[in-house]
Amino acid sequence: MSVIDKGSSDDLTKANAVVPVEVVGREHVALDVVALELCPTDGSQLPPWSPGAHVDLVLPSGLTRQYSLCGDPSRLGAYQIAVHRVDHGRGGSMEVHEHLLPGAIVGIRPPRNRFPLVNAEKYVFVAGGIGITPISAMVREIEARGLPWRLVYGGRSLDRMAFTDDLTALGSDRVELVPQDEAGFPDLRAVVRDAPAGAAVYCCGPAPMLAAIEHEVSATRDDIELRIERFVAPDEPQGERQAFEVELRRSGVTVTVPADRSILDVVIDAIGDVEFSCEQGICGACETKVLAGRPEHHDELLSPEERAEGVTMMICVGRSKTPRLVLDL
Repeated sequence: MSVIDKGSSDDLTKANAVVPVEVVGREHVALDVVALELCPTDGSQLPPWSPGAHVDLVLPSGLTRQYSLCGDPSRLGAYQIAVHRVDHGRGGSMEVHEHLLPGAIVGIRPPRNRFPLVNAEKYVFVAGGIGITPISAMVREIEARGLPWRLVYGGRSLDRMAFTDDLTALGSDRVELVPQDEAGFPDLRAVVRDAPAGAAVYCCGPAPMLAAIEHEVSATRDDIELRIERFVAPDEPQGERQAFEVELRRSGVTVTVPADRSILDVVIDAIGDVEFSCEQGICGACETKVLAGRPEHHDELLSPEERAEGVTMMICVGRSKTPRLVLDL
């Protein structure tokens, strides 16, 4: 079982310039879910992407939020994202719903894929709520390849579940819709039990769903591969934190990271312009090369092998096992 595979297309040396795009289409695809079509303001093509990728959306307020791409990867003149309105969230979805009308200009950074499709003979997809956004692109891709697939899609109610018509049109016999108000929760134990041997199982949704399917796979199946994508990082015991020094090699600055602050916070204070998004170790935007020292990882992205190598770290949540870290910033 593996969790959130790191995409091989990531390259920390690539520029992450913000590209201005215009909202040229806006559609309510479910209750409290709006889909936006984004086109470059200069009419150029956008960078290629693959199912599972997301982009950073730089909002007019200055907030940066990440959203999965859910359109057609072959159509590089436009990207599509879908955003669920969260009234008591961190403000990004509210801004999208209230202010990103057709004609609005926003910024995006090039796609990153931390949730890529792996090669398999069969696929099982499990989505909860807005977790359908990356899954929908995956289902269309696997259908286009002519490979066997199954989708189990749960939500609070049918009117809150996006893209249901499009997905059932691909194969109604392979799509199981589970609106909670009518049918309760998806039977994840049965999903895992019935997954064919050798299948790649992809799951995106709320934390309890992810925890439940992880438990079932680890307890009962060693012949399937589980890939998940989180919206929120799980709680992790941090222990007693210590202060440490961080040298920003390219900037020629050395800072002290106190026990109650993140490396990211301190770095922003010191040099200002640093790329970040989720601040929870789940998006990869702040991944930084480590030149010296031993990082302490608290992200949900790096594999055990990558953690052991200590070549990069997510500075929004990572800390240091040594008194001093040297970062390529």
